[in-house]
Amino acid sequence: MKTPSPISLFLSLVIAGTTLLSPYAQAHTLRLSDDRVISLADLLEDLGEVRLVFMGELHDRSGHHQAQLQIVRNLHEAGRPVAIGLEMFRSDGQAVLDSWVAGKLSEKEFLPHYEANWSMWPLYRPIFLYARQEKIPLLGLNLPRELIQQVARNGFSSLEPGQMGELEGLTCEIDPAYEAFIRRALGLHGDKEKTFRNFCEAQLLWDKVMARNLVRFLENNPQMTVVVLVGAGHAWKYGVPAQVRELGDFPLRVLLPEMRGRLEQGSATEAEADYLLLGVEEGPLH
Repeated sequence: MKTPSPISLFLSLVIAGTTLLSPYAQAHTLRLSDDRVISLADLLEDLGEVRLVFMGELHDRSGHHQAQLQIVRNLHEAGRPVAIGLEMFRSDGQAVLDSWVAGKLSEKEFLPHYEANWSMWPLYRPIFLYARQEKIPLLGLNLPRELIQQVARNGFSSLEPGQMGELEGLTCEIDPAYEAFIRRALGLHGDKEKTFRNFCEAQLLWDKVMARNLVRFLENNPQMTVVVLVGAGHAWKYGVPAQVRELGDFPLRVLLPEMRGRLEQGSATEAEADYLLLGVEEGPLH
């Protein structure tokens, strides 16, 4: 099969990878620090002590979103003040998210705003409905899509001063380690050097902006834990979590679904994630 170019892959923002999850009779959580399967209760006890919980996803996998909702619900019901960070919404749409949570917009009124940001509403709908029902804050993390597209095509240096806005002060210096991470995380092979470097700059810019938005929220809401819903490529410890650590000392955990050929039981390490979710297409975590 011909590997998609990074540009076509990147500009299809909501198209997930084609990897398959390992078959398990029940969903399990593998703790990568000691390669032990742990109970949901043990997982939740650990997550309740941190400020950020990154839950990576393949966007079109319903089981991934069910696991995300399960973690949000359990933390909330345990009394932990929780917010939900969304790759799926731009930060300039925060007023719309606030109105949705406050019950000021009907689903019919909200849907055009959602579709201007993302797609696959049926998969994400239960999370949004639960947030509104329980008054859980939703946080838009993303930046305008046209900026990401421009950087992916022409590089970070193509941005004009007038385009910087919230990007003021950010740089995109790509090193070989980050390039290697992007190739592995997204399954890219044999791409042209300049095209691939632009792609890496776009990905790094995306990570940095989401990290900056998360840190601002955490600083203004010191009592809250944010469950961050992002694509698996952003959630790896080398992605947004690494950029958060550049900005402040916030305890965090990374939960990633098993992905054949990229992140699997037996080869995944604590350097990449704290927990590996196994078989989440089969049902809820136990």
